Amino acid sequence: MNDRENAAHRAAERQGNKMVFTVNSILWLMLLIALIVFEAVTVNLVSIWFAVGAASAFVTSAFTDSGKVQFIVFVLVSVVALLITRPLARRYQKERGESTNVGRNVGRKGQVLVEISPNVPGRVRLDGVDWMARSETPIADGTLCEVLAVEGASLVVRPVAVEEAETAQA
Repeated sequence: MNDRENAAHRAAERQGNKMVFTVNSILWLMLLIALIVFEAVTVNLVSIWFAVGAASAFVTSAFTDSGKVQFIVFVLVSVVALLITRPLARRYQKERGESTNVGRNVGRKGQVLVEISPNVPGRVRLDGVDWMARSETPIADGTLCEVLAVEGASLVVRPVAVEEAETAQA
């Protein structure tokens, strides 16, 4: 123990062993605040488990000045919080999912406005909306294409065969 912790310990003995916070307590409190701020900024459940562990270590620091015990409490509580809540958080995130209408575009036909090559995206008009589009095969402008997937704000397309194009236009 250093001099400050000894002084705090003596003060605790004079006060009848009431809870006394030490330098370690201040460090745990600072870590707790930093983790809460970090979690508030990221909003992705990145550090909440460690914040719970830091809070537990902070409370533990009021009862013992052993840094090892406080650190063990921090690690154990953080791991337990992670193991308990992570599956719940994952299930909640999966259930929530983004609901958009872009999935309805898969399988639909559009017209290439700007030539598409494997290395250079082009533009496709689909239901009056211009989209950036990629393809593994070159597609000339004016060609009919089919949407295979929507990735972000881009369509993945393939050229439509002449027979399919005639059927689609009929």
